Amino acid sequence: MEAVKLMRELKTNFEQEIYYLPKETGLHLIESTRENASQGISAKCRDVKVEDLWSLTSFFGYSTQTFVLAVNLLDRFLAMMKVQPKHLACISISCLHIAAKTVEEECDVSSTNELIRIGQCKFTVSDLTRMEKIISEKLNFQLEAITALTFLHLYHRITLSQTSDRKEALNLNTLEAHLKACLCRITFSKAKPSVLALSLLTQEIEAMQSVDMLEIAHSVQRHLKITDTELLHWRGLVAKCMSDYSSPECSRPNNKKLVWIVSRRTAQNLHTSYCNVPELPTIPEDCWDESEDSCEDMSSGEESLSSSLGSDAEGPYFPLYFLCQSNQRNKYHHTKPL
Repeated sequence: MEAVKLMRELKTNFEQEIYYLPKETGLHLIESTRENASQGISAKCRDVKVEDLWSLTSFFGYSTQTFVLAVNLLDRFLAMMKVQPKHLACISISCLHIAAKTVEEECDVSSTNELIRIGQCKFTVSDLTRMEKIISEKLNFQLEAITALTFLHLYHRITLSQTSDRKEALNLNTLEAHLKACLCRITFSKAKPSVLALSLLTQEIEAMQSVDMLEIAHSVQRHLKITDTELLHWRGLVAKCMSDYSSPECSRPNNKKLVWIVSRRTAQNLHTSYCNVPELPTIPEDCWDESEDSCEDMSSGEESLSSSLGSDAEGPYFPLYFLCQSNQRNKYHHTKPL
């Protein structure tokens, strides 16, 4: 019964995915634009911004769904509008903020000020708010898109619901990491989400050498009437992408906490203020007079460095899976104000 329900849901999403695809003519125009062009966005420029979105997604602890939706919004907008390179940063950050507000719990969405500061952007909060409004209007407020992640989760559930063999081996986190790596290349924005997700799934299953799971994947392919030619085409591109990202020539970020970079004078002031923290008043054991001891007296006035945003962030900006970019672009340096 569960399998029938999942297949029905799969079919519904398959029929609607076309409404959330970027315009292919717009994607071709981006691919044909030269790098460092004064007018128009090049494919390289787009890919770099998607990598930055991956970085910010990881930094703020957003889900994979938020990242994938942000990329979908970005590609759909870029494919329909002629954008100048100087506006791309504001557009990409706006897409991430829209996606976060759509997917994440309200309490988990970072403020616009924080997003701009951590992203080291040069625009203002009003600029970001205005851009979010423009993007939403141009996309007809269709902000909850059907993406490759939608199908990847469905394929995963269908596969596990129909087999008891090596369930733990089909790791959804690995599949999601592979998808994120693919989305950092504009080529995969031209793929149908259902086909891209199935390409990732079948490649992972073949690596596991699971005959039962592979047969289930083939049944899904037949159910959606995806041709072998189309599937093999995208599987080849996925395999090449994974090979490139896992090659020794691919630079990877260090697995370190984000640290604050402060000047020598600021560091000395921090050290001095830390040493001069006033002692807390002794709390009497026999009585308590609220009129004599105020809240201000009980506060040491110390700001814990371990509670700062930089010190709290665990792990690298990007997951350890497959990310090619220079070490200089991987690092975020923040200077604590005097």
